[in-house]
Formats: sequence, C-alpha cells, structure tokens
Amino acid sequence: MTIPALPEASPELRDEILAWLDAFAACVQKVDYKSAYPFWHEQALAFGTHKRVLEGLWDWRDRQWDSVWPKTSGFTFIHDQTRVLASPDGQMAVAITPWDSTGYNQDGTPFDRPGRASIILLKTGEGWVGVHSHMSLERGVPQESYGNREVIAR
Repeated sequence: MTIPALPEASPELRDEILAWLDAFAACVQKVDYKSAYPFWHEQALAFGTHKRVLEGLWDWRDRQWDSVWPKTSGFTFIHDQTRVLASPDGQMAVAITPWDSTGYNQDGTPFDRPGRASIILLKTGEGWVGVHSHMSLERGVPQESYGNREVIAR
C-alpha cells in the first residue's frame, strides 16, 4: 500500500490561512473578544494545555480566553514554521503552527511563553471559520501568567 503525501495547501490557500491566523492573533493582542467571534463557529470545540474539551465559543471564551488573553501579551503565530494541510476540494484546512507570546510572573517580570496550535478551519460563504482549536504551551513553560490587561470589547 502506498501512502500519499500529506495534502499540503496550495500557496494561495496557505496565504489565506496565514492571513486568518494573523487577523485572529491581532484580536488576541488587543484583548478584543468581540472582534474575534467571527473567526470561530459558535459550536467550535477547543482545548488547551490543561483544559478539557470546551464546547461552544462562549464556554471557550469564559474558561480559556479569560484566563489567558488579558494575562499575556505579544501573541503571534510563527509563519515560517506553520504547515497548512487542506482537503482536496479546498473547503477544509488544518493549520499546524507554533506561536509565541509573553507571560508575566507575579512580580511583573516577563517570560517567554511559546506554544503550538492545531486549528481546523472550514470555508464558508463569508470566508474561513475555525471549528476546532488545540493550543498548548511548550513543556516547562509556566501555566500561570499574571498580566493584567483590560478586555477592550466583550
């Protein structure tokens, strides 16, 4: 049995997904939940380093976004290490991507807070929408961050 190569996205589709990642990361950087909602399906399934599967955008916001976005800064996906796979019809894609951010110790000193993500996206009439996210920290990175940034839009 011959196993086919991974279904790498076309360069054009890869660019679309990288743009989606950048636009979503901008919402995280600004702690702007309201602007992030359209990036995700209302029934999205998500989990992280130590979170059970969260069902639905609002549960995800309340149980994970609230405990991370205001307490960190500088969130960004790393393009040159991002892989994008796609279904043959181009209607579903998976981004496998490392990310970087800054966390804060209790005394306010910053620390590097790298991680990785797998994000499954579905193409709709309005563009790409995330249906699943798994974001986790690299090993040895402190789980807690004590930043205190304001949520600008809920």
